[in-house]
Formats: sequence, C-alpha cells, structure tokens
Amino acid sequence: MGDLLYLYGLIPTKETTEQSFPSFKGFDNERELYPIPVGDTTAIVCNLDSGEYSEDSIKEKINNDMQWLQEKAFHHHETVLTLSKAFTVIPLKFCTLYKNKDSLTQTVQSNQAKMESTFELLEGNEEWNLKIYCDDKILKEQVSENNPAIEAKRIEINELPKGRQFFEKKKLDKLIESELEEEKNRVSEEIHFQLKEFVLQGNVKRNWSKDVTGKDENMTWNSVYLIPKSDVEPFLEKIQQYEKEMKEMGWQFAPSGPWPAYHFSSFS
Repeated sequence: MGDLLYLYGLIPTKETTEQSFPSFKGFDNERELYPIPVGDTTAIVCNLDSGEYSEDSIKEKINNDMQWLQEKAFHHHETVLTLSKAFTVIPLKFCTLYKNKDSLTQTVQSNQAKMESTFELLEGNEEWNLKIYCDDKILKEQVSENNPAIEAKRIEINELPKGRQFFEKKKLDKLIESELEEEKNRVSEEIHFQLKEFVLQGNVKRNWSKDVTGKDENMTWNSVYLIPKSDVEPFLEKIQQYEKEMKEMGWQFAPSGPWPAYHFSSFS
C-alpha cells in the first residue's frame, strides 16, 4: 500500500515562487512537509504510512487517546499558524487525508474557482478573535439601581400588602436577572457593531462556559473578524479604549490573533 497524504492547507502557487518553502516535520514527526503544485494552487502536505494512519486507527486514537489527540492537534495548529505568517493560507481541518496525489489533485482542480475567490478575500487580511467577559455581580448592581423597569417594579411592590410582597420580590429577582442578560447582550452587540468599522467581515460564535475558559467571569460575547492588516492596529486601539472606559463596570476584553483564517475560508 502507498502512503497517504495529510493536507495542512492550500496557498497560491505564485507565492511559493516568491520565497523558499520552510522546513517542517510532518504529522508523524519524521518525514517533512512539501508542496504539491496544482495549477494556481499549491497543496501543503506530508506523507503518512497508510497502515499506521488508516481511517480506523485515527478514529481509535481520537476517541481513546487524549494525549495523542492533543499533541497532534497542537502540531496541526502550530504548523498552519506558521504557514499563515508567510503565505496566504486556506487552512484545512485537523486530519484531512487523501489516498494519493491523483485524488488530491482532482479535488483541488474541481474547486479551483472557489479557492481563487477565497485567496482574493484572504490576501492582505488577518483573522482576529475577540472574547468579552463581564463580572455579573458588578453589572447586576448597576442594572438594579438604574433600570426603569426594575424601579417601577419596586414601587409597585412597596404599595402591595406585606403578604404579597414576598412573592412579588421573587418575580423582581427574576426580572433583574432578565434585565442583566439583556444589558450584557445590548452592550456586546453595540461594541460588535462599532468594531465593524475596521473589519471586512465579522461573525458571532457561541460563548464558552466557565469550565472551558477557567475564568470567574462569564463570557458574554465571542466573535471573529477578518481585518485588513492596515486596520489591525486601530481595531486593537479601539478595544483598549473599551477596556479603559468599562473596566470599573466589570467588563473585560480579550482580543487574540492573527490566526489562520478558519472562519473565513472553507474547503472540504
């Protein structure tokens, strides 16, 4: 049986002629990465033993060997990240495998038009992530003191008989929680809207739980942006401005990047 091809990413062939291809160890930590030109697109691959890295054996490793999964996922990410610093890269998902060069070539050729448009979108731009966190305790105090709907409910409760006030205060607690969530969403959405001034595209992702982030504060917003390189600095300066103005109100901002453009390119 022949070797499998592990595909890391795709880059414009013209960029491979402008600079030398760097040396990387491949997925098996033995054989090196190398380019396969397919017209205007070049695939970045390494060879893998088809016996050791069969589909079934990889599924077994992913499901039952967390250390192997972490090491290989980190290798994939770091390799694609390093490539993205030197080339315009369409990054591929972890463990994208082809049986042979002909299979890979056919797939690349059949998607050439899509890849050309994606390269045009990505060239000269960077992917950045922004996570926003909030101290619910601090913000809840502000919402409780300054929200008109909550104040109106308090007045209503004070005018009720003592026996009914207990149950209505329970409703007030739920109202405060509801208004807190609305305030977090309102502020985060407004920030997201203002940041679009600096970006080509911006997408909202699902928030992470505290178990994932390891932080005491709740994540209120998780977004990714495709930003022209010339606008990255003002984008980050705007976030620093938010941090400075909103820190005492319990808000925290965590921008990160640049990352391989996983969220603005798709090729499967």
